[in-house]
Amino acid sequence: MPRYVGLDVHKHFIEACFIDEAGKQLHRCRVAVTRESIQTFVAKCLQPSDHVVMEVTTNTWEVAELILPQVAKVAIANPLKVKAIAEAKVKTDKVDAGVLAQLLRCDFLPQVWIPDKTTRLLREMCAHRAGLVADQTRIKNRIQSLLAQRLISVSVPVLFNGSGRNWLSHLELDAQDRALVNSYLRVLDQIELEENGLQKALTELSFENDQIRLLMTLPGVGPAGAQALYAALGDWRRFKDGAHAASYLGLSPSTRQSANHCYHGPITKAGNSLARWLLTQAARQVAQHPGPLGVFFRRIHKRKNFNVAVVATARKLVTIGFLMLKNNEPYRYSLPAPTQRKLSVFRVEATGSRRSKSKLRLPMQRRQPGTRVQSIPTLDEVYSSENLPPIAKADAVASGERRMLQQMGIADLPERLQVVQTRTYQSRKTAPAPKTNPF
Repeated sequence: MPRYVGLDVHKHFIEACFIDEAGKQLHRCRVAVTRESIQTFVAKCLQPSDHVVMEVTTNTWEVAELILPQVAKVAIANPLKVKAIAEAKVKTDKVDAGVLAQLLRCDFLPQVWIPDKTTRLLREMCAHRAGLVADQTRIKNRIQSLLAQRLISVSVPVLFNGSGRNWLSHLELDAQDRALVNSYLRVLDQIELEENGLQKALTELSFENDQIRLLMTLPGVGPAGAQALYAALGDWRRFKDGAHAASYLGLSPSTRQSANHCYHGPITKAGNSLARWLLTQAARQVAQHPGPLGVFFRRIHKRKNFNVAVVATARKLVTIGFLMLKNNEPYRYSLPAPTQRKLSVFRVEATGSRRSKSKLRLPMQRRQPGTRVQSIPTLDEVYSSENLPPIAKADAVASGERRMLQQMGIADLPERLQVVQTRTYQSRKTAPAPKTNPF
């Protein structure tokens, strides 16, 4: 006969409550939050048929890992949705543990997915990188604020590149301000060093993951966005479709409905905020994209404001990304040149290997003196060179998708992406010639 065990996990102790199938309390105890104490509790108090439940908190995943092999089930509750605890008139640790056990027994518990160790590590590293970037921005803002307070105008276009740093180091300041600026610069250099090391580790960790590289083929989505999206979704097979995945990330509109009244408000903003923010930044990059995503963005922007178009496009990126993972297929309408550049930079950073350049397939024509011609491979060639799966052929694409391209006025885009294009440049000694971009 299974027992239901509710654990109210804190930083220093765990309050445990055992109940039977009828809801009768069997036993209570308190356990110290140390690895040895939890292992002793598991060995002496838990049985293989027990069902254990706890809320998400700082150390939930480590506690769950110690308990999971020894019991029948471990359920993790969403604390924001456990209203029975939040609205209780008497709220103590013992009450919390008992209510969790009762909710699990009655199958009323709002559960969350338990990520594996690799997914948790990827989430932590992505969050740490975002924190380092935020720290960099904070230090840069402090330097710019100091210059503004001293009524010093910045005479360089970019303050924190090579020339800007050189100007800042030779700027005439009094002793106190110079010491403060130098302190900020030392902190900034250290943060940049840490970020570069973390970026290298993240790239090496995720390069062998083909699904992350598939997500990188989406327009506007770089390594950071693909890693954060993959880490936030975890096992994408647990979602029914892309709409559920977008709702999990908080990109679906909120709804308030009663009787004949229905109101759709702003997005819920539930789920991983870092992945949601990176997706909105990627959506801004596709505003001028010639493919379906760009047309979708511009169509919404004509009717509504810019931010609404950004959020709607971010949601579309999630739904398309879900289908790409499900079908194991890269994005069909990416531009070859930027996609090749994005994937090759990611590969070089992860492996350090640079493949030899293939011969340029140029049409038989006479080149003008002082010019050079760059060959742009087809989209299939880009994906093949990066060991990605091929895209579906035109006759294998669903009729609804072909009709959508026709309605958008880009029915010929798939064919154009599969034609080798060239760009002509003048030599560096002269002004560059206009680029020839068929897209």
